[in-house]
Amino acid sequence: MVGHTPAGRRTTATPCTFAKSEKTFFLCGMFFEDNYYYYIVIGLQAICVVHALRRNLHQKWIWLIVFLPVIGSLIYIFTEMFNRRHVQNVQTNLSSVLNPGGQISKLEDRLRFSDTFNNRIALADAYLANKQTDKAVKLYEDSLTGAFTENEHVRGQLSLAYFALNRFEDVVSMASQIVHLPQFAKSRVHVIYALSLAYCGEEEKAENEFKKMNGQFANYEARYNYGIFLEKAERKEEAIQQFNQILQESTHLSNREKASYREWFQLSRDALKKLTA
Repeated sequence: MVGHTPAGRRTTATPCTFAKSEKTFFLCGMFFEDNYYYYIVIGLQAICVVHALRRNLHQKWIWLIVFLPVIGSLIYIFTEMFNRRHVQNVQTNLSSVLNPGGQISKLEDRLRFSDTFNNRIALADAYLANKQTDKAVKLYEDSLTGAFTENEHVRGQLSLAYFALNRFEDVVSMASQIVHLPQFAKSRVHVIYALSLAYCGEEEKAENEFKKMNGQFANYEARYNYGIFLEKAERKEEAIQQFNQILQESTHLSNREKASYREWFQLSRDALKKLTA
């Protein structure tokens, strides 16, 4: 690009020289904006690939992320990093926090208008979530009749309610009826079942259940409680090893995963400090 100075001398301008021309300024802006977009895409890909590798997910995800940078990364994020259950939990928790009484009143009105199994359980779940445990227990127990006698959701929720009331024998009795279900293995009901066995003096059975939940990079509530179980059984070295393992794993998790299990990591840290003092 050639120009002339007022004195008639010829000058040469570089492509991105700051010029008065709006066109030149616009083209330079596009160059930097494109680079900015490029770095965002690369960063998004890197986050998804690292997450996939840490979770040992199928290699097809990595190919999808690499060869379809934006679309593949977004599909991965909404499929593997977030899911419908998380969204529903956020919505439910937000409603409960902002107006728990109003939500319960609506469910009570709905039950009065139509006394169905679904309406009873929805209200019982709300009672349990808001620590109105006795009311929840009555509704759950009244609902275990007829075609719903063996309903696994009610049995699981009733086990949680019994545990909140320190009715450990009832927890064992109720939870033992759903131990065969696939979803039981990684549920919180499994955790309180093991704890209740211990509280009822059935240490061997309790430890067998804790061992089933003692896999790596998962079940931190159960594994912390297994450490406490070992401590109370005066198996100090095993308890120390258990808490050390939990804390070592925490260093390999993503920030989101660390936040999800922060409570159990802190409790494990406190327990380890106490044992090694």
